[in-house]
Order: sequence, then structure tokens, then C-alpha cells
Amino acid sequence: MIDREKTLGQIDKLAASHTLHASESLCKLLRYLAVHALDHPRVPLKEYQIATEVFGRPADFDPQIDSTTRVQAGRLRTKLAEYYASEGSDDSIVVELPRGTYVLAFHHRAPSHPATAYQPSTDDLELQRASRNRPAAIITLAVLLGAAVLLIIFLLPTSKAPDAIQASGDALAPAALQVFWKPFVSNPAEPWVIFSNAAFIGRPETGMRYFNSARDPRDSIFDHYTGVGEVLAVHDLDQVFSQLRKPIRVKRGSLFSLDDAQNNDLIFVGSPSENLTLLEIPGTKEFVFQRLKASSRSGDLAIVNVHPQPGEPKEFLASATSQPFNEDYAVIGFMRGMNPARSVLILAGTTTFGTQGAVEYVCRQSSVQELLLRLSISQANELKPFEAVIHVKVERGVPVAPELVALRERTP
Repeated sequence: MIDREKTLGQIDKLAASHTLHASESLCKLLRYLAVHALDHPRVPLKEYQIATEVFGRPADFDPQIDSTTRVQAGRLRTKLAEYYASEGSDDSIVVELPRGTYVLAFHHRAPSHPATAYQPSTDDLELQRASRNRPAAIITLAVLLGAAVLLIIFLLPTSKAPDAIQASGDALAPAALQVFWKPFVSNPAEPWVIFSNAAFIGRPETGMRYFNSARDPRDSIFDHYTGVGEVLAVHDLDQVFSQLRKPIRVKRGSLFSLDDAQNNDLIFVGSPSENLTLLEIPGTKEFVFQRLKASSRSGDLAIVNVHPQPGEPKEFLASATSQPFNEDYAVIGFMRGMNPARSVLILAGTTTFGTQGAVEYVCRQSSVQELLLRLSISQANELKPFEAVIHVKVERGVPVAPELVALRERTP
């Protein structure tokens, strides 16, 4: 069996490779299949399960009509072969997706140039005989070597520079991610991830709608659901904080309290329309969520641009309900909390797809590098408060290519 940690390291290397890193959907599929193969060896995966859990297909998904899973698996199989034929030609662990199955296979690559069997020479044999007669010398050498190592350890500095991220695994995460997430890993306590779970009335089997405080009793609220994007977003955040060697604490919005806001660093996942706790704390000021009233999109949730810059729209709107859903927008906002010693990060789309896209943006090295560059933040600087709008394309129910379209620095 190949070591689990080494295998997951190979999966990370594949996802970051030139061959795969540009395809978010394939990387997501690769990670999903890898975790399943490691957690459930030789247990087959159903096409329906992949379609609904990875690609966000609805519960009535029919694999006979929609070939998404088969197409994506075929693309992944081709990309894996392409990777190992080029940039991964020297990798020791090979990941394959055999035809006719959705279960990944892992194996060690045999050396491409096997070494010739070693034949000891006469001089070697003489050295071996001599070594048997010098055990005391070997022991003495080992003791001296050990003493030297202890001396080096003693002389090394025992603390990091003040502005270094105080996390044991900071070398595992790219520098850009270390800078961006520093406010959430530098404190001793773990940051809290607060995900949205909207208040509904009704039941899934009979129909549900949003809770209306003007006409619905509070004791009939049904708040057991969240979006697919929120679920995958929490997974992405967990992956990043694992690289930073920092645990996170996950809590649903309906259980959040103002005491939590005072005492913890917070990461909100989901818009104020569903993550209602955002309405109770200071939020974004330049890009705010509002439902439109006097327009052809009346009732739709929009991100209102309070102070539009030249070339920027006054409102950012997802695809209309009367059209195929192919785009969404999201807000990324970093600010100080109600307690100025704490940090708050808001990752919120007008729909669950935008939320997922916003989280993917701040969990990906290349996009975070772009954001830090736009904010003129180097590795030596602290992340400063800002608000941004992200445009997210949606293809077959999967958010792809999140793009920064508006940015404001906040005055403390």
C-alpha cells in the first residue's frame, strides 16, 4: 500500500501541474476520486454519485441523458496520461483512472534505468573485513556525530521572525496563501467558518419556501439545508488550512451568536440573504447585497456598487431566472471584527455558485497572487481591509474561472 500522505501529496502535485491546474472541474473530480479510493479501497463509484456530489447535478439526474460524468472522467484519464508522459515522467507515484471504472489506481513507478547488480571488488571485501575489526571506531564516530547535531540544534535560533506565520506547516503552503491567510492563522485559537443555512418553512417532501417574519411563526422554521457551493467551499477552506497546519471550526449560521463575533476570527460563507448572521455584524460598505424593487429584475438579489468607478456597472446580477444559468457574482470582503483584534472575511455570492467561486478564488495561489498585487501587498506586509467583486462563470452547474472585476481598499 502506498502511504496515504504521499499519495495525497501526489494528488496536490497533479492539481497544481501545468497540465491540470487550469481545469477546476477536473481537479475537483481528481481530489474526490482520490479521497474515495483511499477511504474506500476497491469500492466502486456510481455515475449518479459523482454527478450530484462533484458536479452539482440535481437529484433527478439521469446518466442516460446527461453524460457529464463520463465526459469529465474521459478528460481526466487523458490528462493523467499527458502529465505522466511529460512533466510527471520522473514521479515515483503514478495515478491512473482505468477504463470502465471511476476508482483511481495508485502504484509506484519502476525505475526507468534499473541499476546493474552490485558485485563487490577485492578492495571492497578487504574494507568489509577491516570494518568488522573496528566496531569501537564506529561507535566513537557515531557519538561524535550525535554531539555535533545536538550542538547545531542548540545554536540555532528557537523563534521565528515576528512577522512570520506562526504555523508549523507554513512551508507547505505557497507564499501568497500564507500572506493572505496570516490574520486567521497567527492567533492561537482556530478561526470559525460560519456557513449559511437559510430559514425555510415547510418540508422537502411537501415543498419549502423562505421564512417570512411578517406572517410565519418562528417555531415552524426549518433550517437544516445549505447550498452545494457552501459544502464544497468548506471543503476547500479545510484543504488550505490543512496546508497551513491550522485547524478550523465549522458552525452553521443559525447557531452563531454575537459572543462568537467578539471572541473569534470569522470566515462567513454565503450571502446575507441566507447567512442571516451577517445582518447582525458590520459588513461590506462598497458592495452590498440588496433585492431589486423597481426594475425588470424586481425581487432578484443583486450586489449594488455604492460608488461605481468608470466602466463599472451600478449592479452586479447573476443570470436571470428566465435564462440558462451561466454566470454569478460574489463579494470578497476582509475587515476588522466587532473586536478590532479579530478579523472577518466574507465570501458570499448571490447564489451558491458565486459563493463557491469566491472561496475557490481565495484558496488558489494564482488568484490570490493577483489580488495581493492589486492591493500592493508583499510578503513583508500585512493584509489590509478591502472589498472585491468576483465574476464567476457557471458551466453545467459548476463554477469556473472566477475573475476579479472590482476592488476597493477600506479605510480602517
